[in-house]
Amino acid sequence: MIDCHVHLWDPAEGFPWIRPGGEHHHTFGEGDLERSGAGLDLTGAVLVEASRGDAGETHALRGLRLRRPDLVAGYVANLHVHGGDGPGPFRLLLHEWGASRPNGMRLGGASWTDTPEPARALVPVLAEEGLVLELNLRQGALTAAAGVAARHPELTVVVDHLGNPPDLRLPAADQWYRDIERAAATPNVVVKISGLLTQQYGTPPGRVAHMVRHVVDTLGPDRCLIGSDWPICLPRGSRADSLAMSRPGLAHLTGDQRERVLHTTPVRVYDLGGDRPRG
Repeated sequence: MIDCHVHLWDPAEGFPWIRPGGEHHHTFGEGDLERSGAGLDLTGAVLVEASRGDAGETHALRGLRLRRPDLVAGYVANLHVHGGDGPGPFRLLLHEWGASRPNGMRLGGASWTDTPEPARALVPVLAEEGLVLELNLRQGALTAAAGVAARHPELTVVVDHLGNPPDLRLPAADQWYRDIERAAATPNVVVKISGLLTQQYGTPPGRVAHMVRHVVDTLGPDRCLIGSDWPICLPRGSRADSLAMSRPGLAHLTGDQRERVLHTTPVRVYDLGGDRPRG
């Protein structure tokens, strides 16, 4: 299994969203990541930027990917911090890094229109270069993903955390189910089943399983990924606990279909096939 959503950070290096004394105000390094995966039968992880706020985080993620390919299968960097230089220099940077460039770039915010225009201007470069655009929007993520994917058919758009659905016990969840069905109509949208332990903590397990099953059945196993969101999940449970929340919703799949969700699809989506040179 490839865990498609993990983070590392040291609060001393920035990360303004991590508040002193808060639950996440601890350093999480590669040793912590390795220990958290013990006994989980993982073949790697996709390391996702954690909003440090500068391009130095991209370089740090790249360095760890090169140093520990046994632990980090790929990485997703922050698109915001590269927007200021414009499309031309961004393209040149990707070419300079070659095979060690990011496997994807993440764009986040309250909604698509709240993301910085200079960062959005880099999306065509991602499409040209074959890099994933990853979206983490608090509102309208699935709708935005479908719109961007339709404008750039050659671009793969990954939606983090199932599009940040509301509490499944609330009526607002009905709209999320409809948005999943609309997103499924755009074939280059992929949904990451992650953040369950944080977002749906306390929700009856049957409802969570129904949600996961709905996503997999609607999009198909070739358009779904699984991620723990470690160490964000730790106030609610371990990395193992987080990954386990998705399993009941996958129980109806055949062995081949589960293998596609857990391994084959992330390898294809993030281009983790092992043919990238080291360096």
